[in-house]
Amino acid sequence: MKTFVALVAAASALEAGAFIAPAFSPARSGHPCASGATGLRMSADLSDVRVMVNGMPGPMATEAAEACLRKGLDLAPVAMTGPEITPCTITVADSVTGKSANVRLIPANQDEEINSAVEGLKEACGPDNLLAIDFTHPSAVNGNARFYAKMGIPFVMGTTGGDRDQLIKDMEEAKHSAVIAPNMAKQIVALQAGLEDLAMKFPGAFAGYKINVRESHQKTKADTSGTAKAVVASLKNLSDDDFEVKDIEKIRDNEESMAFGVPEEGLNGHAFHTYTFTSPDGSVEFQLKHNVVGRTVYAEGTADGVKFLAGKLRKGGEGKVYNMIDVLQAGVME
Repeated sequence: MKTFVALVAAASALEAGAFIAPAFSPARSGHPCASGATGLRMSADLSDVRVMVNGMPGPMATEAAEACLRKGLDLAPVAMTGPEITPCTITVADSVTGKSANVRLIPANQDEEINSAVEGLKEACGPDNLLAIDFTHPSAVNGNARFYAKMGIPFVMGTTGGDRDQLIKDMEEAKHSAVIAPNMAKQIVALQAGLEDLAMKFPGAFAGYKINVRESHQKTKADTSGTAKAVVASLKNLSDDDFEVKDIEKIRDNEESMAFGVPEEGLNGHAFHTYTFTSPDGSVEFQLKHNVVGRTVYAEGTADGVKFLAGKLRKGGEGKVYNMIDVLQAGVME
């Protein structure tokens, strides 16, 4: 008789609705902060912080910007966008609080204007009060991070993909402050932390079991789920299976996604994951699921990451690379 054990975590948000914006070269445009603040002010309420949300008008970046407004953070009046986007000003509006902000989008290939905009913002807000959120494209991850380090902009990297080992190495060598994680959702971050702890305490507990991983996202997500990759690392420590990241089944077809359980209304923004352990004789199966429709939970976790990073900067000291487990452990995820 087959034993089936399922653990299901469902939420309401999406994992990296990446918007294509290749590696940023710096830019110029002289927009001051909306408040006209000058100098570095160490306010506990973070009222002097400005957040440059790069990747708009992509859906994930836009929702992250809305979440910042919802959580009391002010947006920088300029942000970087894809090189194919015509420079324009958009209005970011949060329907919950009614707050809104106008943001001028500068294409990533307009180096001089981007440099000028960043310099103007840092002069107006204070050198440690301009932070960035990145929801761009996997191909842009490493170049964008190097740009942020060069310009002295602490950042939260929500974009998945790129060379993650090199990303961490570059930021550590630069002693640059950043939050880098494959997933920004509080509950999923807690699940990842729990799995890491389980793998450390009980390595090989599932020896002999075979691993299977399937993940479904909207068609526009270019890379394999960063969350799935991170979870697989823990699963491999629990098992002796030779499963590799390349073995993750990536679903990007609408019909296949619906067959996997994604509701039709969630096809344009979802993150469904199923991890399965199966015993050698097939008589026992353990399954872990986390199914997410929409983007809100990721956006709000990203804004929490910004608040965490801003708080760390106010304490001074050497720059450091954090992950979302650090944010969760600090108790700042709402």
